[in-house]
Amino acid sequence: MTTVTPPKSLVIASRESALAMWQARHIQARLQALYPQCDVSILGMTTTGDQILDSPLSRIGGKGLFVKELENALADGSADLAVHSMKDVPMHLPEGFALVATGEREDPRDAFVSNTYVSLEELPDGSIVGTSSLRRQSQIQARFPHLKIESLRGNVQTRLRKLDENQYAAIILAAAGLIRLGLGERIKGFIDPAHSIPAVGQGALGIEINASRTDLIEILAPLNHVDTQLCVEAERGFSRALAGSCTVPLGAYATKQGDTISMQGFVASVDGQQMLKESVTGDAVLAEKLGQQLAQQLVARGADKILATLDGVK
Repeated sequence: MTTVTPPKSLVIASRESALAMWQARHIQARLQALYPQCDVSILGMTTTGDQILDSPLSRIGGKGLFVKELENALADGSADLAVHSMKDVPMHLPEGFALVATGEREDPRDAFVSNTYVSLEELPDGSIVGTSSLRRQSQIQARFPHLKIESLRGNVQTRLRKLDENQYAAIILAAAGLIRLGLGERIKGFIDPAHSIPAVGQGALGIEINASRTDLIEILAPLNHVDTQLCVEAERGFSRALAGSCTVPLGAYATKQGDTISMQGFVASVDGQQMLKESVTGDAVLAEKLGQQLAQQLVARGADKILATLDGVK
């Protein structure tokens, strides 16, 4: 067995939000346990996505705004690796960068958070629900057209504060973030993925490097969780085939049992009045192709027409 020799030090680039720093510290601890002789530090950075909080992401350039500055740090050598929430990673990485590991997935479901109500079903007509996601908005509006959806930006703590200030009757957040921050008690209920198909990569961590740093691939390999990686590959294959971004209400969720991946996906109009769902099952080795197949099934039913109408609504 070959012994992996890490460099004397490694620098992790991370956003400075509490959740991003939790994720970076998690990877830092894993690396320090694997390589006790290596000094692993974190370079905290504020991204454009963190700075512009008064507009929906779909209007200001998408989730890539959360990774650009971190990639700059990888490019100029001030960091060796960057840790991302996989749901924030664009479907096409810029040239010169590579995703080399996917961490084990936390609970991928959306969480219902409210101080007064226990579920979406219980909310009275006209209740304001906060979410930053067109994916969540379209699925909620499809089931509960009597509810009012309003944009909710900011880190997890900021979103909870806005709820506590009664700006919203309820908010929808990724369960994974709340659990990782020790805020699981704020979750009133988990939304079944059949009713709210998660975002591509939701709950999974991704590790990105400068593609020229091939010396890091073997060092970071133990951080890769193969089952999660394959499921996320399938989901990203689906989104990539549909040119998915945060400007498009779509979602995909894959699970792996044995050598098989099962995945469900959807495309919708923002108001949820047009909603197409499909599912696919196949060999896990063909993860990305399964995602593409699922996308093709939706296109055959008219998903491309829904997407075409969204081009002017960004």
